[in-house]
Amino acid sequence: MGQREAHLSRARNGTFDLLILGGGVTGVGVARDAARRGLRVALLERADLASGTSSRSSKLVHGGLRYLEQYEFSLVFESVSERRVLMDIAPHLVRPLGFVFPVFSESGRSAAIIDAGMWLYDGLSLFRSPKLHRRLSRKACAKEEPALRREGLSSAELYYDCATDDARLTLETALDAARAGAVVATWCPAVRLLHDERGRIFGVEAHDLLGDQRFEVRARAIVNATGPWSDALRAEALGGRARPLLRPTKGVHVVVDRASLPVQHAVVLTHPGDGRVLFAIPWGERTYVGTTDTDWAGDPAEVAADRADVDYLLAAAAHFFPDHGLTPADVIATWAGLRPLIGQAGVGESQVSREHHVEIEPDGMITIAGGKLTTYRRMAAEVVDRAVDVLRLSGMALDPLRAPGTERDPLPGAVGWPRDDDEDQLVSGILRASGGRLSEPSARYLAESHGMLGLDVAVLIASRPELAAPLVPGRPEPLGCVDWAVTRELAATLDDVLQRRTPLFFKDLDQGLGCAEKVADHMAGLLGWSPKRRDAEVGRYRAEVARSRAWREG
Repeated sequence: MGQREAHLSRARNGTFDLLILGGGVTGVGVARDAARRGLRVALLERADLASGTSSRSSKLVHGGLRYLEQYEFSLVFESVSERRVLMDIAPHLVRPLGFVFPVFSESGRSAAIIDAGMWLYDGLSLFRSPKLHRRLSRKACAKEEPALRREGLSSAELYYDCATDDARLTLETALDAARAGAVVATWCPAVRLLHDERGRIFGVEAHDLLGDQRFEVRARAIVNATGPWSDALRAEALGGRARPLLRPTKGVHVVVDRASLPVQHAVVLTHPGDGRVLFAIPWGERTYVGTTDTDWAGDPAEVAADRADVDYLLAAAAHFFPDHGLTPADVIATWAGLRPLIGQAGVGESQVSREHHVEIEPDGMITIAGGKLTTYRRMAAEVVDRAVDVLRLSGMALDPLRAPGTERDPLPGAVGWPRDDDEDQLVSGILRASGGRLSEPSARYLAESHGMLGLDVAVLIASRPELAAPLVPGRPEPLGCVDWAVTRELAATLDDVLQRRTPLFFKDLDQGLGCAEKVADHMAGLLGWSPKRRDAEVGRYRAEVARSRAWREG
């Protein structure tokens, strides 16, 4: 029985203390916290883990420097505190990144005010930022970022936040939840809510899309962690009594080759058209620019970049990097995600607060909406606290619950991480564990994406040398990652592997299309796919790539 099938077997017709709908970072955070407290937990996700907003963020774990201008000091303090926690429990996935904040004569912000804001930012982090900020002269800024426009540049600030792999952070949180006993069932949307005679929700009918079977899951408390789908689920549960909570806004990023936009740090840009803050961020051999912030009223599953989004981002890049004027032909890939923000009337999209909100619905369902990737762990803890209150108020006798330790105990890939953060030591270990079959770039890729679990992937590759072959010639991702994703990481479709277990959808020059059939053949052997299923997987992946490129047609 495969890993996914084992989870489904436990979910079918089971009864749990807590059922979580939604496998984004908040939902899996709730599952991890609750399972580690000792609750019986099941999570259902309509597609793959992190397939919505949680793999479509700006891939930053940050305190939200710009929120200081909106006087959201508590949000900044919470965010920088959680940044430190995530650096400790997932050092392979949450890594320090320098940010250059240039000050131009037309910016309307004085260098002194910005420097004061930097000191406040460092102070709110209790001076525990990866590094303290420092002011750069015009000359020093040109040295740090030679591609940045010099006309009108007076100085800059260099400060530090963190970059992350949002999809793998979500994945490892889910895997830790499963290790603590949670059921995690992907590709299983809830198609019908179950209510008792008093109108209270006590479970769902779920549809296993891959096996085309329906089954019921019952629970004493239900959490709605569906992000942009939250209001739709609330409307289904409560009918006309559901007051919309959300104001979803679309965020788009574009990916280009690093040679086309060579930045050494994340560079803070202020769009010349509307003054919005966005970033140009180094990403290995690529650079990405984002994000947009526009209201969205359509189906969350259909969100994608359009031509106006891409033109908007390229205009900002051209303004600040005039010697590297990007054109649409430079764009390798795009991604678009929806922020499930709490609705606020009378303010622009970028002024909507990033605070979160927990709502106890009239039918007993607990909805979590809003918030930021950075604070997902703390949001999850609050949701579980409320769920425990609901369980106790319903008369359920709970055994003494354990302290979850989510702020202290590492995620799976960080167990045994070198105390001195010596990644080179891990890379050497992975090379040895593979019997010398992996290249140094492949070993480093495994260290950065899988952390200490990269050693286990290397052992697998040592036992089957053919797994050392790269998925794409010249790239570092080995075929062994596909086996690991299927057998250990709940990957069940081609898109799961190429878009979220590896970065090929975003980083490969043809977005993984060149290896899609080869990977599908390999997965067919692992999962017993029929030729028809194998062809359907390739077709669905090609459709995903086409949707990310549809902006080219206007």
